[in-house]
Amino acid sequence: METGFFFATLFNLFMNIFYTVIALAVGLLALQVVDRQLLKTLDIQEELKNNNMAVAVFASTVLLFVALIVSFGLKG
Repeated sequence: METGFFFATLFNLFMNIFYTVIALAVGLLALQVVDRQLLKTLDIQEELKNNNMAVAVFASTVLLFVALIVSFGLKG
């Protein structure tokens, strides 16, 4: 195997990981803004303790989108 190909592949991997981390940071910041601005009166943890299914679906959807961002970022 050529070292040029190896280093190009390694560089591509690190760039994909870098973009994934940036996308996750932007997504988390956006989620915090939405949580602060739109969900001022809703405590997600308390609603989950009260078995609120709508909040559970919302929280699982957010986790699903974070997983999609990570998987697409690692695919390149």
